Amino acid sequence: MGIQLLSISHKTAPLAIRELFAFTQEQQTELLGALRSEAKAAESVVISTCNRTEIYTYYTREEQRQKLFSRIQRVVLEKAGALKVDHITDYLRFYQGEKAVRHLFLVAAGLDSMVVGEDQILGQVKKAHGQAREAGTTGKYLNTLFRYAVTCAKRIKTDTELSKTSVSTATLAVKAAEEALGGLGGKKVMVIGGTGEIGGIVLKNLCSMKGLHIYSTIRNITLSHDAHLKSESSQVIDYKDRYSYVDEMDVVISATSSPHYTLTYHKIRERIHTEKPRVFVDLAVPVDIEEAVTEIPRTFLYNMDDMEALAKANNQAKKQAAREAGEILKEYEEEFMCWMIFQQSMPQIEKTKEWMLAEAEKKGFSKAIDKLFYRLREQASPDELEAIFRCLGEEV
Repeated sequence: MGIQLLSISHKTAPLAIRELFAFTQEQQTELLGALRSEAKAAESVVISTCNRTEIYTYYTREEQRQKLFSRIQRVVLEKAGALKVDHITDYLRFYQGEKAVRHLFLVAAGLDSMVVGEDQILGQVKKAHGQAREAGTTGKYLNTLFRYAVTCAKRIKTDTELSKTSVSTATLAVKAAEEALGGLGGKKVMVIGGTGEIGGIVLKNLCSMKGLHIYSTIRNITLSHDAHLKSESSQVIDYKDRYSYVDEMDVVISATSSPHYTLTYHKIRERIHTEKPRVFVDLAVPVDIEEAVTEIPRTFLYNMDDMEALAKANNQAKKQAAREAGEILKEYEEEFMCWMIFQQSMPQIEKTKEWMLAEAEKKGFSKAIDKLFYRLREQASPDELEAIFRCLGEEV
């Protein structure tokens, strides 16, 4: 009985492995169903982002830990098509009970992110929970856990400096291009996937900078989208024409949810006639840009694994805020654990109430209370007994 977590993240697995678990929304819904029908989970939520895939489950029955995780693992690996991948289990992490709870609190607050304090993960956590609710795979325990985690993250955002300076993978992408080219003033930048969550942030960051010429792709040029900001320095182009613009671009940033390449080496090579420094930034999982583009002279390629090195300076600067956030997190974590233990103990509470009422009828209420305390003395450990009387003492 309790909460379990299977995690694959940037901390445990390289990009090539994380790609296997980059489930689409449809695949996530299928996985939620399989966790219920095949892994026998009473409740489940799947979080799938560019840097992590995490499966939270709740079981109502007590089972051996190894047996339980083996069942969850088999379902997840099968859905990812990774059952036969060599050493795949080396990249998986399993958490149970309080450790699983704490991990979600860390994730929602941005404390486990590649870029500490980034804002996008909270929205992704809320979206994952909402999707599970729509699929009917959550109940009292995971609904309450995710509600506590979101509330805690909002409190941390308000009460600490952790998110006051907004840094994300999207902003690091712009920084990577700046460092590689020695600045972006007067440069031409193309954003593929500007209507998406990460691509939209990249686009907004670029539009706030002066002296850039920005080109943003859209799959249907006749449609408008809020992410494509109206700006004198920006131009919307049709996605199918993207290769026609590659030669004149200094920077190309791609952040789509496409399962296929948005840019391939051979098509780029065919269109490039001007030799100059170019930066390609791939913010997608699975990757958008074929790695072979680095064979083109004076071409740089950054992907999600490269973002980790760029994030180190930001993470170092936010150490104090992270410590303050940890104190808030501990408070909410303990609150949730107390709630869950109490809920799980309701059958025992009802039995104890019935026993005490029966004892009270026989010998009176005072004797029933005395008998309860004697029972606690006989069955509790010294630490448990001290904790009980400490709580009672605070109320007297």
